[in-house]
Amino acid sequence: MAGTNHKEASVVTDEGPAIILVIPQLGENIGKAVRAMYNFGLTDLRLVAPRDGWPNPDAVAPAAGADIVLERTKVFDSTAAAISDLDYVYATTARPRDMIKEVVTPKHCSALMRGYVNAGRKVGLLFGPEKAGLKNDDIALSTAIVSVPLNPAFASINLAQAVGLMAYEWFQTGTDIADSYTPKLDTKPATAGELQKLFDHMEAELEEAGYFRSDQRRSLMRRNLRNIFTRSNLTHEEVSTLRGVVKALATGGGPGWQAEKAELARQKAEKKTKSKEKSQIKFDKG
Repeated sequence: MAGTNHKEASVVTDEGPAIILVIPQLGENIGKAVRAMYNFGLTDLRLVAPRDGWPNPDAVAPAAGADIVLERTKVFDSTAAAISDLDYVYATTARPRDMIKEVVTPKHCSALMRGYVNAGRKVGLLFGPEKAGLKNDDIALSTAIVSVPLNPAFASINLAQAVGLMAYEWFQTGTDIADSYTPKLDTKPATAGELQKLFDHMEAELEEAGYFRSDQRRSLMRRNLRNIFTRSNLTHEEVSTLRGVVKALATGGGPGWQAEKAELARQKAEKKTKSKEKSQIKFDKG
């Protein structure tokens, strides 16, 4: 899903949660996590003892242009050092842990973090190595555990997916986007007069075609047809298109096609007449 628009102002926040990757294995995975972060305006990436060191050229291409995150990345020797300036830290894990610590969903975690950030506190999210996840010693340093509801038979998502999921939930708590909306294009809604002309045109052609067979149901059928189109919020262009469709159906595609249809009908009638004449001749001879 590509939707980058370099003309739009970037939504970046330095107050958002720090993303802490503990002993990340592959540069490609770090790059993908960076891309996921920047998709949702996060730029504070902290790496704890990355296996292949840092900077890592393998992270550049997967980051897909999120250079600001790569350039700001900080490296630490330990998890404790990476989170030392944070007030609240949430550890992500898919496995149950043998420790008494609150477990929250990504949505609830994001709401909590938003509240803390609005109060001037600093927050962070811990993510473990790709193969084994966070160690219990790292989780022990966290405020609470974030557990993503997953298929219990296959509760495994990769590092970038986990970062993207948490970043998305965080982003949603700070945006006011309607659950449903219709994009506004450069067009005008159809006027009542334009709709009436469409109805008159359509109903006249349907009358000609014998569609309104029952006088008792005529009013109901007309009303149903009008309801279909009035609740569709048609534009000026759409009404023009529909009138063109009605005209094409009524005329059979224009004068040329009308003539062709008439010729086909004549040939069919002529063939039928000849067939009857042959049958009559056979009958007379018999």
